[in-house]
Amino acid sequence: MKILLVNKFLYPNGGSETYIFQLGEELQKRGHEVQYFGMEHAGRIVGNRAQRYTADMDFHTGKLKKLLYPFKIIYSFEAKKKLDAVLRDMEPDVVHLNNINFQLTPSVIYAVRAYQKRSGRRVKLVYTAHDYQWVCPNHMMRIPADGTICFACRDGHFFSCAKNRCIHGSFVKSLLGALEGKIYRFLRTYALVDVIVCPSAFMKRQLDTDPVLSEKTVMMHNFVERAGAGASRKEERKVVDENQEGAVTGQQDDYVLYFGRFSEEKGIATLLKACEALPEIPFVFAGTGPLEELVDQVKNVENRGFVTGEELGKLIAGARFSVYPSEWYENCPFSVMESQMYGTPVLVSDLGGAPELVQAGCTGELFRGGDAEELTAHIRELWEDVERCRRYRENCKEVKFDTVGEYCDKIVREVYS
Repeated sequence: MKILLVNKFLYPNGGSETYIFQLGEELQKRGHEVQYFGMEHAGRIVGNRAQRYTADMDFHTGKLKKLLYPFKIIYSFEAKKKLDAVLRDMEPDVVHLNNINFQLTPSVIYAVRAYQKRSGRRVKLVYTAHDYQWVCPNHMMRIPADGTICFACRDGHFFSCAKNRCIHGSFVKSLLGALEGKIYRFLRTYALVDVIVCPSAFMKRQLDTDPVLSEKTVMMHNFVERAGAGASRKEERKVVDENQEGAVTGQQDDYVLYFGRFSEEKGIATLLKACEALPEIPFVFAGTGPLEELVDQVKNVENRGFVTGEELGKLIAGARFSVYPSEWYENCPFSVMESQMYGTPVLVSDLGGAPELVQAGCTGELFRGGDAEELTAHIRELWEDVERCRRYRENCKEVKFDTVGEYCDKIVREVYS
């Protein structure tokens, strides 16, 4: 099978890139031909045989010419033309869209259907919803100015985005985002997609509020690799046990862990309030982001910076428990799954799809997102109850999420076919 993965970023940037790189690699291992289409960038690590990519555009830095902005954010003739060249060269059986809005735009949907009509070849068009873009122009269902959770745009009332300046704090950019939402809803553009993969039941419920989208959605939680992936279940458990050695014993490396982006929507400010209220508890943060300066100011927080691979695995396994305090409707965060895969309980906010990944009272606990006092109380209680943490850790060893291999087999069988 020939599969073209489309994503605006073709370098490591976030969750959607983790998804396409790991899925693409696994598809190739299973004998499928995989190519990629998106923006050109100095850090690009994947590509296509035709060597066609759109120009790198960054809407945050103001590098894009203002006169071109309104047109490029809504419809990209460049993306349509260059994708067509890739399609003609590759002749894919499946085009799998991921993060396409703003830089690539839904013009790529029209490119695929135009190619299909012209060539007479059947092309399965799939979209994985990594965020809420198709029902919320700023993709987060959250008003950035004050952090308020918001459903105003969900039923097609997209001009609430402009009213609240939801995109980069700009009325003009927010108005353009609202116009894009209105245009493509009116044109029923997303009806041209065959299947919409929703990585959480929460995501599926939000997209299903649009009758056009509800006919297309299927729910499939993301994949996550277990420690010792590729080994037998017995060997995997041995690896986890070895990584956990010394944890929950009161030794020097015992700590509460946060790993991820240091940003407001991730609940970092709220978590730091809890840290300051619990000076006797050591916290380790692993990541980077705009609130890094605040992280560095809290005395009982050790900032390890950006950590990956085996080092991150050991850091997760060595924690008494991890905290995921996000204050927006997360979709299916890898961090929550990874924590449990390494046998580490997780304390998770009750927003979005993240609670679906935790067995509350068994492999972790939930708290009310954004509530610093409740978060503080949960951390204190869990930290002091060593036996409960040990029980949760044992339960985590039995948690079952799809590996990338299992996910790959499922998506080929149930979505691509």
